Amino acid sequence: MQRTDTLIVGGGQAGLAMSHCLTDRGIESVVLERGRVGERWRSERWDSLRLLTPSWQSRLPGWRYQGPDSDGYMTVPEVVSFLEGYARSFAAPVEERARVLGVEPADGGYRVTSTRGTWQARSVVVATGQCDVPHVPAAAAALPGWVEQVVPSRYRNPGQLPQGGVLVVGASASGVQLADEVQRSGRPVTLAVGRHTRLPRTYRGRDIMWWLELMGVLGEPAESVFDLKVSRRQPSLQLAGRPDRRTLDLPRLQARGVRLVGRVRGAQGGRLSLADDLVANTAAADVKLAKLLARIDRFVEDEGLAGEVGEAEPFNPFFWPADPPTELDLAREGIASVVWATGYRRRYPWLRVPVLDADGEIRHRGGITDAPGLCVLGLQFMRRRNSNFIDGVGRDAEELAHHVAERSWRRPAVA
Repeated sequence: MQRTDTLIVGGGQAGLAMSHCLTDRGIESVVLERGRVGERWRSERWDSLRLLTPSWQSRLPGWRYQGPDSDGYMTVPEVVSFLEGYARSFAAPVEERARVLGVEPADGGYRVTSTRGTWQARSVVVATGQCDVPHVPAAAAALPGWVEQVVPSRYRNPGQLPQGGVLVVGASASGVQLADEVQRSGRPVTLAVGRHTRLPRTYRGRDIMWWLELMGVLGEPAESVFDLKVSRRQPSLQLAGRPDRRTLDLPRLQARGVRLVGRVRGAQGGRLSLADDLVANTAAADVKLAKLLARIDRFVEDEGLAGEVGEAEPFNPFFWPADPPTELDLAREGIASVVWATGYRRRYPWLRVPVLDADGEIRHRGGITDAPGLCVLGLQFMRRRNSNFIDGVGRDAEELAHHVAERSWRRPAVA
């Protein structure tokens, strides 16, 4: 059995950030990664995907984007290269192709078994991230076998889909991007819309993420919201990192011929029942967007920025169809495939520590669980609004590293 102070599960941005922060404190750690560094970016992302955040906002402890296009949006290969460079920069102690099989309490710490051996660690940090297992609604099981079904982590490009129409379910970041790409390939697309957070790519001449950072929105702490549980369940930002920096939203998709319908409620054979909530969900997103743009305008006025940014832009409200259908017959509509862009769930079948709630999520307060020395990192709104962003996970890692250091086997040097 091997021994280390802190065992980190996951070799993506969260796990690497944690290892860097521990290394800075002189605390030994080992990172177990089931594949290669940044494996999900390598094997679970579609070909054309780009980061939703601009490259200048790719910052981790001791590392940041240094390429030629700071206002652009990194492609998947660029993100992988970014993470590989980060790991090399501090000789990250990553054990690749080491799938974790079990984590259980033992000898005042934890015994971690993997496909590459067993470790005894004083502390464990679960850094497998927010986007773990694609969530597929129960309705999927009721669809007939001739319907091709795919989730974003298995989708690569429109060419893998059969000829015919495509139903994309979910209108957050992944859903609108996939609906856009598939429609551009020449296939008719229907987009089932649930709750979503509509944002423009740019406003008053600046990237929307520039505004959210400048105003302190992204760094708002978990303690500042009225209902943290509700905030953590908010859909991802409806954004796309396009090279042309154009906004991608429902009005633009509809104008290009994408058919918008309500949320999928259930299925029987090849017939889907749809909720009569398209108008309500789009109107709710519009109201939130209008409030945000008004907040930016006030901020510009209060901070005297009018001479440094563009003029206020008119708000383009959503125009919904007069009579959205409440049922969809896939065969009659010529729909041959369904893309389930319905979010992710976390699964920890290897975590044999009593810290999971009824939904299978890790109970924690700012990443700290009730089990001594067991932490989690990289989840949505874990400590701040941007906790699951590449740019936000580092600050959380620095704070959790301080907590881990209090349990460390390391002893301070005697003066």
